[in-house]
Amino acid sequence: MLAGTTLHAQEFDLSPAQAGRVHAQPNPEAIALLSPDFQWAKPDTLTVAVSVGEPPLAAFADDSTTIIGADPDIALLIGEALGKKVELVSVAWADWPLGVVSGKYDAVISNVTVTEERKERLDFSTYRKDVLGWYVKSDSPITQIKEPKDIAGLKVITGAGTNQEKILLEWDRQNVAAGLAPIEVQYYDDSAAAQLAIQSGRADAQFNPNSSLAYASAVNGGTKLVGTLSGGWPVNADIAVTTRKDAGIAAAITAAINGLIKDGTYGEALKRWNLSAESIDTAATNPPGLPRT
Repeated sequence: MLAGTTLHAQEFDLSPAQAGRVHAQPNPEAIALLSPDFQWAKPDTLTVAVSVGEPPLAAFADDSTTIIGADPDIALLIGEALGKKVELVSVAWADWPLGVVSGKYDAVISNVTVTEERKERLDFSTYRKDVLGWYVKSDSPITQIKEPKDIAGLKVITGAGTNQEKILLEWDRQNVAAGLAPIEVQYYDDSAAAQLAIQSGRADAQFNPNSSLAYASAVNGGTKLVGTLSGGWPVNADIAVTTRKDAGIAAAITAAINGLIKDGTYGEALKRWNLSAESIDTAATNPPGLPRT
């Protein structure tokens, strides 16, 4: 996604019907890779945990009940490719690891980044790039954030305990070591408070997942994109479907995703939510993850 790119709110369908959602056909090759010993949470159903937050990744439709978004669409496509019904379950972010390991859910599709630590207990099938975005007020004199020196002295909003916070603090450490002004890091409990801080001038920039900030920019029109960065900086990071370690389902999910990429339905699903910039060319099972820190 290029700096300055904006989206249009009318491009997003927030209805429970989701008439524009794309669908997939069963993929025999992927289905053949499913282990006969895999214990499904529910018979003939792919039960997927989703941490519901904001569009475009995952949100409640305007009926306040139906889960919609890019991640739910990917979940439904994978389920269809595997010949299974799909049940989406809203879970708190902190609860999904135990739920997957215990077998309460078959998979998590909720913007989970592959890390070496997580790979000790979980399997991963990649489906999207981890992209972070720098956003500022629409009339801000800041036009580009590309490297550490660009944020010297700024007041920056980010998420506590996240990959982006680690990157931000490392950039600040490098700046201070080089004699540049330190940043002021700000944390907010919700996106509305963060947006208000940007609009009021209490914060200069926000550095968080690009997808949600791009949506907010489109809806509110008060911010602009001035840079992107891999969520695994200085290495690339991958977002992946997360399953139980050695449960016998990860290879099938990876094959299903690659089939969706090949036939174009994957690309259509991401384009529908304006996430084409985060698409991958090939899905992989358990690729190198973010290193331990």
